[in-house]
Amino acid sequence: MKKTLLLSVVASTMIMAGGDIAPVEPVVVAEEVSAWEFGGDMVAYTQTRDLDGTGDLFGGNETSGLVGISLRAANKDLFAGIGFGAEVTALGNGDQNGYSNSNFGLQSGNALTQGYLTYGMDSISTSLKVGRQHLPKSLSPFAFTEGWQAVKNSFDAALVVNSSLPDTTLVYAYVTKSNRSVGDLNEFNDINDDGVHMVTAQNKSIDALTLTGTWYIAPDMTKGLVGGGDVNVLWGDAAYAAESFGVAIQGGQISPDGAILDDTTAFGAKITGNFGMFDLLAAYSSVDNPSVGKLAVPIHNLGTGVKTPLYTQSIANQNSIKMDSDTFKIAAGMKALGGKFGLAYMNSDLGNAALPSTFTATGTGGAGTYDEVDFTYKTKVGENTTLFAAYVYQDDDRAVDSNNFVRFWARYNFN
Repeated sequence: MKKTLLLSVVASTMIMAGGDIAPVEPVVVAEEVSAWEFGGDMVAYTQTRDLDGTGDLFGGNETSGLVGISLRAANKDLFAGIGFGAEVTALGNGDQNGYSNSNFGLQSGNALTQGYLTYGMDSISTSLKVGRQHLPKSLSPFAFTEGWQAVKNSFDAALVVNSSLPDTTLVYAYVTKSNRSVGDLNEFNDINDDGVHMVTAQNKSIDALTLTGTWYIAPDMTKGLVGGGDVNVLWGDAAYAAESFGVAIQGGQISPDGAILDDTTAFGAKITGNFGMFDLLAAYSSVDNPSVGKLAVPIHNLGTGVKTPLYTQSIANQNSIKMDSDTFKIAAGMKALGGKFGLAYMNSDLGNAALPSTFTATGTGGAGTYDEVDFTYKTKVGENTTLFAAYVYQDDDRAVDSNNFVRFWARYNFN
């Protein structure tokens, strides 16, 4: 951010001496450059559901909302090459009535949502970031910041990024705590007593092709279980993106130590197309079931326990795709009326170990079929305001009736 100390140039001054007129050279005052950057945003967020037909959309006992503000400050070179960044967030909740943060996904409280130091070592093409921060899903698929909420969730972590190899990014992260994307913003809990280590390598040597491989280890995460010990996660992603179409595959395994624990293996694929004002997507994911008499870790964000890295992830279907499930997703987008409309359909074939579906009234897991339809609209009003609206239809045959769900948010950014 630049702060101008003087906008005018001092004009030439005439000095008369002995009948001569001598001009004085103009004095130009340079701009002072400030390295500080300030910004933030304000948000209004609400959602409602009809509880599988037992309630009413927008009814007093079925609707909750909040308003919030986040303020940010950053300086990339505070002193000696050390940078600094911070974000503080305050939320005000309306009457939540019949909903709690834990089962309806609203946030609450006030918190330091980011606070970190950075340091760049240009000679070895390496950067270091330590403190409370956001982690991107593209490089950290099992401990990533989720953007669906009013406020993004954060992690206490140390992050090292190296780009010394051609077309390659190497990442190491040591993650200790996170606040979930639901509940109290200020409630940062240990992901694991001994933290979680992550190593990621991402390569773009082949034009339009991005290859990403990730390994996590959580030491002694299952030590309280019979034969328990470390949890290892291996995950890979290969994405080819041409001008008008793309294809991608993903897959991996969560391997926990323990006599009563089983591996969880997952696979996914997707095809995308872009045709001017239209775009299309077709995706598939499969997550296996644990062996009889054993437990398994779902394929989801270990930092929040909510969203998944799967291509079939949509607005409300996470519980129906992260364990013992085969899922298809078909989606289309259209640019119109100054924004973008979206329509998506998901179908999940659920096995005996499948979880209860999200936001519905049923608490029943196990075998069945889950269908979801999402209709969305997103637009910008002016340069700083973004509006989003979504209607979700959920049909879980393990429930008594279908469920209707609506979400709306408005965000004003003043960066």
